[in-house]
Amino acid sequence: MKGSTYRRCYCRDAETGKPLGKSCPQLKTRKHGTYSIRQELPACEDGSRRAFNRAGYTTLKEAQADLDHIRSLLGIPDSDDPEGQTAIAEMLEQVADEKSPIPAIEETRRRFNTGQQLIGRLTVADWLDRWLAAKRVRKSTVKRYASDVRVHLKPRIGHVRIDRLRVSHIAEMFAAIEDTNAKILEGNALRRTALAELTAVPWKGLENRARRKAMKAAVDDMPPFRKTTGPTARRHIRSTLRAALNDAITEQIITFNPAAYVKLAAAQKPKALLWTAERVAKWEETGEKPSPVMVWTPEQVGAFLDFVTEDRLYGMWHLIAHRGLRRGEACGQPWSETRLDSGSVTVSSQLVPEGADVEESTPKTASGFRIVALDDGTTAALKTHRARQEAEREKWGEAWVDTGRVFTNEDGTWLHPDRVTDLFERLVTASGLPPIRLHDLRHVAATLMLAGGADMKTVQEMLGHSSITITMDIYASVLPELAKEAAEAAAKLVPRQVRNPPAHASLTQEAS
Repeated sequence: MKGSTYRRCYCRDAETGKPLGKSCPQLKTRKHGTYSIRQELPACEDGSRRAFNRAGYTTLKEAQADLDHIRSLLGIPDSDDPEGQTAIAEMLEQVADEKSPIPAIEETRRRFNTGQQLIGRLTVADWLDRWLAAKRVRKSTVKRYASDVRVHLKPRIGHVRIDRLRVSHIAEMFAAIEDTNAKILEGNALRRTALAELTAVPWKGLENRARRKAMKAAVDDMPPFRKTTGPTARRHIRSTLRAALNDAITEQIITFNPAAYVKLAAAQKPKALLWTAERVAKWEETGEKPSPVMVWTPEQVGAFLDFVTEDRLYGMWHLIAHRGLRRGEACGQPWSETRLDSGSVTVSSQLVPEGADVEESTPKTASGFRIVALDDGTTAALKTHRARQEAEREKWGEAWVDTGRVFTNEDGTWLHPDRVTDLFERLVTASGLPPIRLHDLRHVAATLMLAGGADMKTVQEMLGHSSITITMDIYASVLPELAKEAAEAAAKLVPRQVRNPPAHASLTQEAS
């Protein structure tokens, strides 16, 4: 392929203003004009010619060095590799169009030999878009990935070339998130204070009404209440980025995953607490829950189940409270995997909310596939539920939708998990019991087993946790309280005539 260096002149005729070009009388002088290079590239697929052109070199030596550089790049593919030659030509064509630096020879050779993109123009945002579009996982997972990408990753590091992404870029991103959190907390506090001041102003009187109007206008101009990005959310963001960059390594776009080396503060998971009499009394007084994760005592569980005995989904509440199925698992449990004669259910599917719709999915983790033994009371509750469902089927006739699920709407259609949660919360409120979430009813099942003497491994397998560490972390705060209750129950078995001997009894014995 032909290549050459030559001088260019940018002088213009004094009268016409036209470029003199090669006719300039000074072009032959050594210091006049600039040098340019032109290198023929492999032809396009349609046979048309293309070339690498670059101008502006001040010395012949600089121009010749770049021309030799380009020839070395063109020599990377073998002569019998037309696809490789085309790839190098397209790379050089892009470099010429963008007037960007010519890629290093050894780096280009490494990328060429490993099948990577030859020119690193792919940004983090470009890759994240491509990665999300190709991701084939459950919709809820993709939705979480997309949220992390849209809200945090693309706005903060999307402009960085993916091959130049460093640990420092990601660390700075999380530092910026922390700064944003501080601003959100400050804004929320200011708005909360302003609302409190507005509430304190009386309604009566022209002066008060004018003052309220001005204060309300000031509140409306403030930013709305916003949620901060907490430790758990930050770990999710890092997890999303790490997964995306791991796939980029698999496709040989990059060779290093900086997200794997970013350290974040450990997320403090809320501890499960038992609704003891003291905590119930404080809740009744203040309305505050001691922890986001609260667990009923066996007596409170019994009171709730007694309250909902006539509810058409009583069998579901009983099953979750005693056997600890997840919400989606209970909604998706098929009769074909429910064996009431032998007393067991096989958890193999779940229903997942997608806005107003519902989709079927596999259990949350591999350990979610499990066989759960049923106690006699739960078996009886499910048999009663089956009889109720058969009555509903007869009532609806041909309009009945046979989904094969244990728990359904009255017409046989799938239950929406979010509506099941709403119903549970209404039932808890109506019962007058201290509040728990539907997911906490699953914790109740674990607590009942622990109180009954089951070991932690058995509880882990029943709940479908992927690790016993997860089980122990959740219930570490519940166990001492259960042990206290067990100790008190054991102490009551010992007959005593004097329950609380006087404090001075030992001193009296010593004196005698």
